[in-house]
Amino acid sequence: MSDTGAPHPKLLVVEDDPGLQTQLKWAYEDYEVLVAGDHDSAIDLLRAEEPSVVTLDLGLPPDPDGTREGFRILQAILELKPDTKVIVVSGHGERASALAAIANGAWDFYQKPIDIDELGLIVRRAFHVRALEVENARLAEAGTGDNRVLGGMITGAPEMQKVARTIERVANLDVSVMLLGASGTGKELLARGLHEASGRRDGAFVAINCAAIPENLLESELFGHEKGAFTGALKTTEGKIELAHGGTLFLDEVGDIPLPLQVKLLRFLQERTIERIGGRKPIAVDTRIVCATHRDLDAMIAQGAFRDDLYYRLAEMVVKIPALAERPGDAVLLARHFLHKYAPEMNPAVRGFTPDALQAIDAARWPGNVRELENRIKRAVIMADGKLVSKDDLDMAGRGDEPGESHLNLRSAREAADRVAIRRAMTQSEGNISLASKLLGISRPTLYDLLKQYRIQA
Repeated sequence: MSDTGAPHPKLLVVEDDPGLQTQLKWAYEDYEVLVAGDHDSAIDLLRAEEPSVVTLDLGLPPDPDGTREGFRILQAILELKPDTKVIVVSGHGERASALAAIANGAWDFYQKPIDIDELGLIVRRAFHVRALEVENARLAEAGTGDNRVLGGMITGAPEMQKVARTIERVANLDVSVMLLGASGTGKELLARGLHEASGRRDGAFVAINCAAIPENLLESELFGHEKGAFTGALKTTEGKIELAHGGTLFLDEVGDIPLPLQVKLLRFLQERTIERIGGRKPIAVDTRIVCATHRDLDAMIAQGAFRDDLYYRLAEMVVKIPALAERPGDAVLLARHFLHKYAPEMNPAVRGFTPDALQAIDAARWPGNVRELENRIKRAVIMADGKLVSKDDLDMAGRGDEPGESHLNLRSAREAADRVAIRRAMTQSEGNISLASKLLGISRPTLYDLLKQYRIQA
């Protein structure tokens, strides 16, 4: 390979066999190969060098004949640097362990005895995929100036843009999607966006809140009923599943479905047919299920309150929705959106926010997420006496602290803090460089340099 002067990608090899260490280091001439033989040295190199790809032997001391130490290192790597592509290497006959590693976040696996060429192909593919992810993140960070993403959701935060891209990727796949997140984070909006991005967009989008309907009525709401099936059933009525034929059914708060009804829902997901209450004839239904909950389904499964077989049918793809406090700058973006939405009708004199109001909005933790913020802004617009909504109009007491976050090293912690502060300043100043630099306490040239360094669009 010719030397172009560009640094080689970093590959961390976690392997305790000295002979194999040497062989692998010699084989990967296109990479800067870092070698570790145990947990501590592997984590030290991960923190210091931040390799994109790691090959990890699951059998390491002090458990060379087992996999306990390998899994411990895998967990530590993914906690510190979740974007790392970890390729686990397992002994012959240990395929089950390798598959368990994949389930726990490893990117791929390879079984011994090692064929350098075959493993090399897996390593090159891992570096290629990681490079594509970095470029996609760069483009997302640069942005287009449009703060609307999937389903019309307003966000400038990479955390939420990543969620939107994930949903867009699975929109045309025939898989059930589960959205996990706190109340008020926009799960129904994202579900509707998924529907509109899919091939089912011309079909109906039907939503039902399973927690808002009494247990004795929920079965009828979902599956429908025949005329005379029970007292008051004066006509045959189609259920929500049937109404969503050819489209998408959104089950909000799916964790509130009672156990007996979970059995019937599971049968539908397995057979794709339903029977209305009081009916005898199975009805074929082509409906995609998207569900959401804020409840801890793992705990419910352990307690016997939610069926694990139903969970695996509903959660073919799980997407976690970040809370508003985990989306720096979005609270101010959304506050401005809600002000422009409600002011023309409720208080046309209101035109914007005072600086202290914006600071209070940005600093608040918003435990009720977007729904709480919307209600707060609506109330403030009504109560405002002047052209600008003030901190007093918002009636907000105190401010929250930043959510805790674990960083790989000091450099990554500083970079993360810089990005958060810059995004917030740019949001509060509506992109005005002079005002943003004043808010940050730095000069305009310094801010320009930081925007360029972190690829944040001015």
